[in-house]
Amino acid sequence: MKILIIKISAIGDVLRTTTILHGVKRTWPGSEVWWLTSGEAVELLKENNYINNVLEFNKKNAAFLKTTTFDLLISLDKEKDVILLADKISADRKIGFGCDTNEELSYFNKESEYAYRLGISDELKFRINKKTYPEIIYGMCGLGYENDRYILNLRDVELEGARHKLECMGIKHTDFILGLNTGAGPSFANKIWRFEKHKALIGEILKNTDIKVILLGGKREEALNKKLKNVFKERVYDSGSDNSLRGLASIISHCSIIISGDTLAMHIAIALNKYIVSIFGSTCSQEIELYGNGRKIVSEIGCAPCYKRVCEKKDNCMTRIKTSEVLEAINRLEVKS
Repeated sequence: MKILIIKISAIGDVLRTTTILHGVKRTWPGSEVWWLTSGEAVELLKENNYINNVLEFNKKNAAFLKTTTFDLLISLDKEKDVILLADKISADRKIGFGCDTNEELSYFNKESEYAYRLGISDELKFRINKKTYPEIIYGMCGLGYENDRYILNLRDVELEGARHKLECMGIKHTDFILGLNTGAGPSFANKIWRFEKHKALIGEILKNTDIKVILLGGKREEALNKKLKNVFKERVYDSGSDNSLRGLASIISHCSIIISGDTLAMHIAIALNKYIVSIFGSTCSQEIELYGNGRKIVSEIGCAPCYKRVCEKKDNCMTRIKTSEVLEAINRLEVKS
């Protein structure tokens, strides 16, 4: 059985799609699995024993795939160039998203209709749907979902490298480490808190606990994290903005708890089975599966979720979420521990 999975973006979505591999291997043991994804996401699919071949989505590989035949194609992206490619790949059976005769988004199998409708009906996606993303994609494939987790395998040398980096900062392996992810991708508005909220939260954490806080983020968060680090002279550390994806994941693996918006760091934390406090504003919290190891804090403002790219409201979904809600979730973990 030769299977091609197409899931290209976003990086966090690629990672959470790895849950489908459990169902694929249960149903077709011994199958040869190929995965087409973005160049960035390739890094997170390395060391995954369920995948035989990982291909970067580019013109060369797209042309190659058009000359290759598969027994099964699972197409999980809705972007125009991706569905056009999925339509042209030869496969005995196709699941997921493709295009119609007018080259517009459509679906290959009836089980994928629900996922298709989620993309065109705000009422269904925002108000009615209660299914998590893993449940949705398992439904598309007609597979039995068994609370299957993401797959992210880190090498010992990567974990040791992160441990050494933390020790050089002054963080011991015996410390209770809180990873605070301060950023998110730019696609949608109000996925992250502003500086003042982060500052207030860190201040309360330092005042009431002996927790050490490590700031997580990339280039977009570099200035914010430096500003936060400069406010707090002790027990707050900046992990840097130049970590590779696997480097970031290795740092997260050493954290006791992660606080994040709906973003890549959240998905990495879920994959690594970390206790996570997820903050939701403009995106759908119900689609996120925490596997019983964390808490979702969801804005109660009436206009959320919305998936808007721009929001001009000063009183918005993120400003409505209180630091006290996050602190309560942290305290729950300390009791649990």
